[in-house]
Amino acid sequence: MSVLVDGQSRILIQGITGTTGRTYAERMVVNGTPLVGGVTPGKGGQTVAGVPVFDTMNEARQATGADCVLSAIAAPRALDGIYEAFDAGISLVVLYTENVPIHDAVKMRAYALAKGGRLFGPNSAGIISPGQANMADLSDDRVRPGRIGVLSKSGTLTYEVLDDMDLHGFGASSVVCLGGDPVVGTLFVDVLPLFEADSGTDAVVLLGEPGGTTEYQALDYVRTMSKPVIAHMTGQSAPAEKRMGHAGAISGQSGQSTTATAKLEAFRAAGCETAALVTEIGSAVGRALEGIQK
Repeated sequence: MSVLVDGQSRILIQGITGTTGRTYAERMVVNGTPLVGGVTPGKGGQTVAGVPVFDTMNEARQATGADCVLSAIAAPRALDGIYEAFDAGISLVVLYTENVPIHDAVKMRAYALAKGGRLFGPNSAGIISPGQANMADLSDDRVRPGRIGVLSKSGTLTYEVLDDMDLHGFGASSVVCLGGDPVVGTLFVDVLPLFEADSGTDAVVLLGEPGGTTEYQALDYVRTMSKPVIAHMTGQSAPAEKRMGHAGAISGQSGQSTTATAKLEAFRAAGCETAALVTEIGSAVGRALEGIQK
């Protein structure tokens, strides 16, 4: 099983005729992701990777029955693109685009909530349910199918985690990257209930970072879950007030409690298996699953 996307999803790429969009389209088609088309204004009637291109999101939705969008349009046009996608009735959008102005991110998050849709990003590496659908900046051959949900802000860190899980024989049911900007459309606490309800997920790896309180919000829900959560917080050696690679990751921005070390300790105190290092996550998953079987 999986969450959010699967083999029955019908996916569009917003900006499919651009370099990034075309690259994703070609990879999706080769690897069996259910890509049904793309949208680029003024390019309607063309094809990319064998799928049709439409001028508008509404036209594409009506013609294909699409329900998911991977958006790879330029940052200055991202807000209008998100508005258009949700106005057309799309239920899930992954916004891959970086450098989206924060005031635009605030508006698109509010719009998605008002429309009852799910927005991942800005600056989201995307979502993949291996072997079923990949609308992520994660190579299909690097994500082994399995029964562990992975929930992260960082795409690069997620690669490292998946590699270590694979070394220990664990694969992913779905991998969900929220995005690394200060304001994103979906939080940890929004996705955890989906993994909790998924019969194909046995445990969840949660990857956090310094700054903000979203990990603590997630921890409130984790305490109610029947499935184990394994936590890792990157940036444990970061000096307080030091801005990290992600715009939203600032160690100690609201006090010592928002450091990565404090967050990791909070998950440990709540009874979660934790991994101080990325290379310890696979063994932490093993311990968590052993705890279920005892």
